[in-house]
Amino acid sequence: MTNPDIVIIGSGIGGATIASGLAGSGASILILERGEPLPATPHARDTRSIFVDGHYRPKEMWREAGGASFNPGNYYYVGGNSKFFGAVLIRYRKEDFSAMEHFGGVSPPWPFSYDEFEPWYSRAEQLFRVRGALGEDPTEPFHSVPYAYKPVPDEAPIARARAELKRLGLHPASLPLGVDIDTWLREGRTGWDAFPNTGQGKMDAQTAPLAAALNDPNIKLETGAHVEYLETAPDGKTVSAVHYRQSGELKKLSPKLVILSAGAVNSAVILLRSPSPSNGKGGGKGLANRSDQVGRNFMNHNSSAMLAIDPRRRNDAVYQKTLMLNDYYLSDGKGGKPLGNVQLLGKIDGNMLKANVKRVPKFALDFMAGHAVDWYLMCEDLPDPESRIMADGKDIVMQWRRSNMQSLDGLTKVMRENFRACGYPLVLSRPFDKRTPSHQCGTVKIGEDPATSPLDPLCRAFDHRNLFVVDAGFLPNSAAVNPALSIAAQALRVAEHIRKTDLAA
Repeated sequence: MTNPDIVIIGSGIGGATIASGLAGSGASILILERGEPLPATPHARDTRSIFVDGHYRPKEMWREAGGASFNPGNYYYVGGNSKFFGAVLIRYRKEDFSAMEHFGGVSPPWPFSYDEFEPWYSRAEQLFRVRGALGEDPTEPFHSVPYAYKPVPDEAPIARARAELKRLGLHPASLPLGVDIDTWLREGRTGWDAFPNTGQGKMDAQTAPLAAALNDPNIKLETGAHVEYLETAPDGKTVSAVHYRQSGELKKLSPKLVILSAGAVNSAVILLRSPSPSNGKGGGKGLANRSDQVGRNFMNHNSSAMLAIDPRRRNDAVYQKTLMLNDYYLSDGKGGKPLGNVQLLGKIDGNMLKANVKRVPKFALDFMAGHAVDWYLMCEDLPDPESRIMADGKDIVMQWRRSNMQSLDGLTKVMRENFRACGYPLVLSRPFDKRTPSHQCGTVKIGEDPATSPLDPLCRAFDHRNLFVVDAGFLPNSAAVNPALSIAAQALRVAEHIRKTDLAA
């Protein structure tokens, strides 16, 4: 496609969803994806291949500020990281849109309210065919449209865990999920959490919004297209070209609109590597960066895995991931500050444990996994300008300054007590580290003041009126729930705005 009206960079949740929102507009749209479609091979349901051998992990290395290199957990395929996500499509709580005080500081507000955003959540839930139930979770915000599908059913050991938590006076609730469970299990009897989706079982960015978008003959997808930088017009006010490398060849497109949806890390890196209008390539602070906030305010949920183990009872669940607990989301349960969200992990096995505890014999890990209920504890990471993503030549540099760890400590303590009260004598926990992309966000945040935010509330760059950034980078706070539905809802909202403003003429 020669110089389309719109170029979308990235086919993850943000890029694919905004493409679906622009379908039927008459605009010619080209989606550039650096990866390829994820192939269906036996590796896709092999826990050793995925978790021990790292078959799907990227080849690239990033650096910590200070020099140590590490292999990140980001994936480059059509559909982006969503090909491996846990398919949790949950709304931010209403309170997350306002300033909220935490142990580690204050979580900033969004530049608009939950009530203004709510209709877009409903549209996103319909697009991703989310399965859920209202009335179970006391923190659930208002829904103008109920879930169209019933929740994914609990397996017997999980129904028992739900009942145990209820007996403590807690409020376990069904996770909102984008999973066609019957289709998923027909293709292999495993969980879906962190497993690649090579069929139609998970509603990821490719199987839901991208598939819908590509029904429009004016929307095309190019794979193996790695965007290197953006170029501006001489006056610096608009993006004039997208430069990308494909099959070793450097190519250039000059669209009317550019939508950057490469993910919170890579979108920031593309902007930082792009020539500053006043300094030329390699100088200045990159694009959309009058505020000097591009790459800053990096957030990545503070999270831990927790295994509640009872050697007397076997957990034979296949997929497991159907419950959440938000009793400690808005306070610590005693009138104190918020802790966070608790939800089930997909069912683990000995291979998954072996990836983290290599010295323990496999038979012992198999026994442990077979008698555990596996949970994910997630707390808000607060924005900090010194927690940032930087570009150093070809290197991506991460300077992640964790915040609010007192919340994770508190949630770990209270849930250990709860699980022991439920009859699990052994409760183990382990924090996730930087290799796990635990909902990276915040690097190109929205706001109302161009002095402090790169993007306006509709994700348009203050500095370049034909540039939008629509992925987890726009999030002004991380909340303590999975961000995919919020990204999708904002993408639909931005698509409608583009239709009415940029495409109306």
